[in-house]
Amino acid sequence: MARNTLYNKVWDAHVVTQLPTGQFQLFIGLHLTHEVTTPQAFDMLKERNLDVAYRDRTVATVDHIIPTDNMARPYADPEAENMMAALEKNTRDFNVKFLNFDSGRQGIVHVIGPELGMVHPGMTVACGDSHTATHGAFGSIAFGIGTSQVGNVLASQCLSVDPLKVRRIEIDGELGPGVEPKDVTLYIIRQLGVQGGVGYAYEYAGKVFDDMTMEGRMTVCNMAIEGGARVGYCNPDQTTYDYLKGREYAPGDDVWDKAVEHWQSMASGPDAEYDDVVKFNGADIPPMVTWGVTPGQSVGVDEGLPDPSSFEGADSATAELAYKHMQFVPGQQMGSVNIDVAFIGSCTNGRLSDLRSAAEIARGKQVSDGVQAIVVPGSQQVKKQAEEEGLDKIFTEAGFEWRNAGCSMCLGMNTDKLVGDQISASTSNRNFVGRQGSPTGRTLLMSPAMVAAAAVTGKVTDVRDL
Repeated sequence: MARNTLYNKVWDAHVVTQLPTGQFQLFIGLHLTHEVTTPQAFDMLKERNLDVAYRDRTVATVDHIIPTDNMARPYADPEAENMMAALEKNTRDFNVKFLNFDSGRQGIVHVIGPELGMVHPGMTVACGDSHTATHGAFGSIAFGIGTSQVGNVLASQCLSVDPLKVRRIEIDGELGPGVEPKDVTLYIIRQLGVQGGVGYAYEYAGKVFDDMTMEGRMTVCNMAIEGGARVGYCNPDQTTYDYLKGREYAPGDDVWDKAVEHWQSMASGPDAEYDDVVKFNGADIPPMVTWGVTPGQSVGVDEGLPDPSSFEGADSATAELAYKHMQFVPGQQMGSVNIDVAFIGSCTNGRLSDLRSAAEIARGKQVSDGVQAIVVPGSQQVKKQAEEEGLDKIFTEAGFEWRNAGCSMCLGMNTDKLVGDQISASTSNRNFVGRQGSPTGRTLLMSPAMVAAAAVTGKVTDVRDL
């Protein structure tokens, strides 16, 4: 069993009790909520005459359903309007902090929590969204939960969970030109599989992660769930502390040194023991692109598509489905694939550094004829900062649409959707069948720079060539 890892330390610090079921109750330090998984949860509180246990540890925003172009109320989509109205009423009735559009701090829940300094090392975080693992970049243990669990956390501030094993994923060496954190996480998932992390917490370590910015680490941790892991995290270090210093909800100057001392104590110790350790070399990671219907079905941009006979069991059936749905053939080069839509945004790649990376490629170029290209900042603060740097002008002059903050085309819960069997180059986290709104739509996951390259060339392009 793992011992003296950050996961073990955070677990031990937050265990309340063991339940008769064998599960443990963990106290949750921060509960992030949004409009999709809260209506039924709040209804549960009302039916049982319960209150929100720790409203000072509960924050709401709107992201999944909010339009990114026309913000006029009522929203054009009646279901979106109903969800928004329900969140407004519930946060008002229960006196929960709601970062709505008028607050100037609205955005994707996994973007605004970190940028406001709400997430700290050694913390437990929960949110009714599968990509909550994002917050593990700060040295927290963050759980994506379901609607009934959202109700439980609202009512008790506790979450019932099974303990996990810990796998250390160590990547040393240097990343090559054009290789971004998105490529790193796609590479890991390809190597270990979409089920490889089931029952594990992933600890990301080694020089490649030590050298990453906090935003890069968030991208990698965001997709831990796509590799089957329940949580993913990085140990806190000076990069973490520098990011948090001075943010709205970070510890103030009077307690800063004490906070950092505590955070340092939560990191995995030099004598930490793991249930499993895997090692990769950063130099082996190329710019990646998915070709199938799971994040694990990816190749280096200069590789041909795999032979179906190279897969076994369930993977073989999934590969067969992927080739049929994507209309690709074994051996095909991804550089031969034309795109219809380019999407830059999401909780994976909608932060300022992502927009900067894409803008570097788009600068002075034009979106290819026939391609719809949209850029959706992850939050209102990201949008404001990008506009202050002139990134919006780079994009609009190149022919991209510049939108308001939200989840947008990452998932088919708003007006931004694929049509028919369009092919999308996307910075989002899932390429499941129907994920971007059309049951026949096709999604290719890649980094922001790779998506920008595809947008201006009209096809999958090795960003290193630009």
